[in-house]
Amino acid sequence: MEILEKLKRLLNWLERYKNETNCRGVVLGVSGGKDSTIVAMLAKKIWGKNVFGVLMPNGKQKDIKDSIDICEQLEIHYSKVNIGSAIKALSNEIEAQACKISEKSQTNIPPRIRMATLYAIAQSLGYRVIGTSNASERYIGWSTKWGDSVSDVNPIGNLTCTEVVEMGKILAKEFGLDEKFVSKKPSDGLTGKSDEENFGFSYEELDNWILFGEGVSKEVADKIEEMHKYSEHKREMPPIFVI
Repeated sequence: MEILEKLKRLLNWLERYKNETNCRGVVLGVSGGKDSTIVAMLAKKIWGKNVFGVLMPNGKQKDIKDSIDICEQLEIHYSKVNIGSAIKALSNEIEAQACKISEKSQTNIPPRIRMATLYAIAQSLGYRVIGTSNASERYIGWSTKWGDSVSDVNPIGNLTCTEVVEMGKILAKEFGLDEKFVSKKPSDGLTGKSDEENFGFSYEELDNWILFGEGVSKEVADKIEEMHKYSEHKREMPPIFVI
């Protein structure tokens, strides 16, 4: 299926979701990255003025101007909520009262505070949280459980990174948005590395494997499948005992 047809179907699906669930508006975190930019454009087409963007720097964010430019060019209402002090206060309290926080755990605190922030704003406005995790990230578990993996509706959850970028280029042209925002090199915003540096393989390789089961070395395929296996718990609801 061509990307333009997928875009049409996606917009129809979002319109049905809006009407059938009486969703008045949506809130999303605008990081300045390609996924949140593209979801912002999708949301703008369906919810119009009832889209609220939240910029959530952890202290200082070097590319926060990108987030501001995106919101202003798309005419999305937005606010900046700096989560730096909340992270510091929570981390200090945990270490004082419970245990020393591991390095990996520390990197997951900001996404979880960001999600709590989005839900607090969404509930207060009577809106819902719209997600920005794509299929490539979901397949290998490249997200924080109960952080950026959580939302009420996720329009790009079954689109690979490659498909999201292709769709973004179409939407950017329609909105008159600089294409640089949808072609931006993905990074986690936590470690200072690009996603691909963290993976050890490229998004092109990952997407080829997901979509076609080919186009990668055996070493890369094994690594992708290992990441998929061990991140299954992120894609499933918690197991519940049934009597």
